[in-house]
Amino acid sequence: MTHKQLQSAARKHGTPLVIIDHDLIRKNYAEFRTHLPKVQVYYAVKANPAPEIVNTLYHAGASFDVASLPEFMTVYENIRHLPARQQQEFIWDKIIYANPTKPKETLVALDRYKPLVTYDNLNELKKIRQYAPHAGVVLRLAVSNTGSQCELSNKFGCAPGEAVDLILAAFKLGLVVEGLSFHVGSQCTNFENFVQALNSAAAVMKESKARGHELKILDIGGGFPAPYDRHVRPFSQLARKINTEIERLFPKDIQILAEPGRFLVASAAISLARIIGKAIRDGKTCYYINDSVYHTFSGIIFDHCQYHLKTFKKGKREVCAVFGQTCDGLDTISQSEELPDLAIDDLVYAENIGAYSNASATYFNGFPPAKVWHVNL
Repeated sequence: MTHKQLQSAARKHGTPLVIIDHDLIRKNYAEFRTHLPKVQVYYAVKANPAPEIVNTLYHAGASFDVASLPEFMTVYENIRHLPARQQQEFIWDKIIYANPTKPKETLVALDRYKPLVTYDNLNELKKIRQYAPHAGVVLRLAVSNTGSQCELSNKFGCAPGEAVDLILAAFKLGLVVEGLSFHVGSQCTNFENFVQALNSAAAVMKESKARGHELKILDIGGGFPAPYDRHVRPFSQLARKINTEIERLFPKDIQILAEPGRFLVASAAISLARIIGKAIRDGKTCYYINDSVYHTFSGIIFDHCQYHLKTFKKGKREVCAVFGQTCDGLDTISQSEELPDLAIDDLVYAENIGAYSNASATYFNGFPPAKVWHVNL
């Protein structure tokens, strides 16, 4: 959006405001499909669970990775109008419950849908057998997350050396293992993580086949990096590496899934906030805005992300601090932002803030989350 359009939006809707452009979501989805044509996109709903986003991606042809029962139901809202048989076909083919650890109550609720769910240990497998015996299962491997913004393999995934035993255990319990999954870590800029993970998965699949069980699905997870800055290499470079390894390591009829979240939605949103306070502390200008790390900027805390602020004013830029509106010292958006001299009620904005931002906003200190305005639905 242009500066004039952003300023107009702030006048019309007030601040704090998050603007989500669905044309950009469609563009990102098309880019992913163009560069990885053999990979089916399962949008990671946790990145931004807005029903409007799920609806846009549903109509674009996406599948969905859910990690909780409410996320499953958000997706289900888009298909509940379909006949029962088509609903079931959609759930089989286009939804994976990719949280390896699930409460038994969730499994009971999901079982009637006969979902595809992940596991990474024997206890989880037994729980699935008891509470969701109609589910298909996918085994999650632990793989290298070196260099990724958010590591996941310290929490999820089995060691590759344990994998085939866990596959055999599932079949022994009467469950069907459909495939393998892995996750290289969120915002993975170390492309070798994908190369190593694909090789590990190929070795496990080869051994599993030799022991009588050929797997049909490979879920290569998420981690596809959003272009937050010029240091992030183009997605096309990563896609070439992945395509090469898939072609080299796996049979042509294997079904490849991926779980992009951040890649699809991060660049599709801009946040707008207003300066509500200004002070000089130890010689440094400090600004206070009507948003916070408990709201749109929650990614600073939960996602290890830093969002650089911009303004519509021109002038010499100086290093300053920017704080959120809550009465908490943790609520620091930046200690070293470069901005021109601003006044009370001036606007600032942050780009690339569509993932893991307002998705984890709270009502801390009584302040509600920013209003969200969806455009180009």
